[in-house]
Amino acid sequence: MSVDAVTGAARAAAPYLAFARTSFLNLLAYRARYFVGILTYFFNVTVWYYIWRALFDQAGPGARLGGFTFPEMVTYVATGWALRAFWFNEVDRDIASQVQEGRLAMALIKPVDFQAMTLSQALGESAFRAVLFATPIALVLLAVYPVSLPASPLAGLLYLASGLLSALLVGAINFCVGLVAIRTKSILGFLRAKYLVLELLSGLLIPPTLFPEAVRPVLDWLPFPHMSYTPGRVYLGLVSGGAALRVLALQAAWVVALLLLGRLLWRATARHVEVQGG
Repeated sequence: MSVDAVTGAARAAAPYLAFARTSFLNLLAYRARYFVGILTYFFNVTVWYYIWRALFDQAGPGARLGGFTFPEMVTYVATGWALRAFWFNEVDRDIASQVQEGRLAMALIKPVDFQAMTLSQALGESAFRAVLFATPIALVLLAVYPVSLPASPLAGLLYLASGLLSALLVGAINFCVGLVAIRTKSILGFLRAKYLVLELLSGLLIPPTLFPEAVRPVLDWLPFPHMSYTPGRVYLGLVSGGAALRVLALQAAWVVALLLLGRLLWRATARHVEVQGG
């Protein structure tokens, strides 16, 4: 690659790095609320810890539920919530706010790609969450509950890679959802339903292996389990080696597919942007 090509790529990426940095710094101003969030996440994990303990106690010594032993389930729950603290974003809500306040029209005249700008801001938020939210949560959970370390150093690295893909996946999904606001002007009810669906189908609340047999094949064709279930299995070493790489490749394929879908939806709906609110 020539020097000119590298320089051109750096110049093209510079605005989006600036958007990510601005998003990080904006959240830094409200970092106190994330300390409250740590308590909330700890409470959620505590509730699920005792639910699963009761279920495993009832199942008997050495029981496996959905392919998990009790120690594996505790680790799965803890890593799932810690990862959610990293990939959660409100890209869809932000797009809806821009539509309602008439700010989205301004995005059309900026010399940047709207989708890339939006996802850069989401990644900036994820970077902030990784440092001041997800990491403290993980440390607290490791200190309080019998959470296992990754099955191997490679499993730990693949978990981090899968977590990054999860953040991109959630950002791509939320971008598509946010574009609905251009047509409907309000997506509050839709957002509430989306949160419930994603948390259920992602495997955050219940591993997909515990879903009814008729539902499991359907989940295999959806992107949602790759948000929590895939990283959790990788962390525990339930998929390893070539199988782990194939799972991550599928996760990456869903990211690309949803980014392309978002691109098509944006092109189809951008012309319907209306200036509202003065």
